[in-house]
Formats: sequence, structure tokens, C-alpha cells
Amino acid sequence: MAPRRTINPAGLDLQERVVEINRVAKVVKGGRRFSFTALVVVGDEDSIVGVGYGKANEVPVAIQKGVERAKKNLFKVPKHGDTITHRVEGVFGAGRVLLKPASPGTGVIAGGGVRAVLELAGIHDILSKSLGTQNPINLVKATVAGLQALRTPEGVAELRGLTVAQVLGLTEKTGDGAPEPAAEETAAAAPVAAEPAAAPTAPAEPGSAGGGEGSEAPS
Repeated sequence: MAPRRTINPAGLDLQERVVEINRVAKVVKGGRRFSFTALVVVGDEDSIVGVGYGKANEVPVAIQKGVERAKKNLFKVPKHGDTITHRVEGVFGAGRVLLKPASPGTGVIAGGGVRAVLELAGIHDILSKSLGTQNPINLVKATVAGLQALRTPEGVAELRGLTVAQVLGLTEKTGDGAPEPAAEETAAAAPVAAEPAAAPTAPAEPGSAGGGEGSEAPS
């Protein structure tokens, strides 16, 4: 499970966005009592975002409670430029959200609460797809679960005992600035040692057992 990265909201310029307001009715002896729930997303539009859910008898109070709870659940999203670091799938209840990095200029391909979370997290290029329920609460929380599961190249390199360049598949440069060849290329370029030539055979003396022409038979 990904570690929690809770952020102190003090000193941050947080923006608020209401995803959904729902009216709830409670039936009592005297009739129905109505209350309201508000799903709110807050973020600094850079890399910090949080989600809160508030309930009250009036809409403004419900929104205020949602904002306060969202500020208690702030976390930092690992990013690579204006997109996420790698593909991830967030799951919460019946909600499943697939998030994929995108090239610059793609924009935020998402809708509803997923778009609100991604935009307030400062992500400008990303592809998303809802694979489960369309309940906005589960969708938003599944998106948050996916963003919290993201890992940075530095963290992966530390766990594997490698460098960041090796994790990203980049070629490391030598001191003179030229790229260092891979081990396979070095082995292929090395000359193969020539096998030692066989020792030359001494010529047969005339008159030997296997003598050729001109050898005389003994008398």
C-alpha cells in the first residue's frame, strides 16, 4: 500500500471545486427531514490535491464541511512534466479508474469528478477511462487511490539499487560526453581471439617407408 503523503494546508493557495450536491430525505413521524451532502475537491493546481465529503442541513454548511475535510486529506501527486509518471489503475469499492500518461498538448481527457481531481492536482496531459460504476463518490475516491499509488523514478531506483537513468532506460554518458556503449555492444565489438594454427608437418625424407618417386627398393 502506498504511503500517505499528508500535506499541511497552511500557506497554500487552495482552489475549491464542488463535484456533486445531493439531497437526502429522512422519514420521521412528523414527515420528511431534508439534509444535503457535498463532495468537494481542493487543490493548488500544481501538485497538491485532496477530497472531502460533508453533510449538513443546509448546502453552504455542507460545502464548508467538505472543504475542511478535504484540507485534512491533502497529498502530493508525483508528476513527470505535466503528466503522471506511469500508468496506474485506482480502485475504490465498485469504482475503477484507469490513468495513463499522455504527450504534451493532449489535455485532460476525463469527465466529472475525475477531471476536477486531475485539474486541481496540476495535471494538464492525461488519458483516463472509467471501468466501473459511475457513482461520483466512488469515481473520485478511485482517482485519488490511483494518484496515491504513483511512484517516482527516484523511489524505484532506491528500492532496486539502480540509478535513475537505468530505471528510465537512458544511456549514461562517460566523462568525455560521449554515450557509454551497452555491455552487449561492447562484447559484440570485441575481436575474437584467433585459434592457434596447427604445427607444420615435416617433409618426408627420401627412402622412408612412405617414400615417393625416386626411392630405390633395397637389394
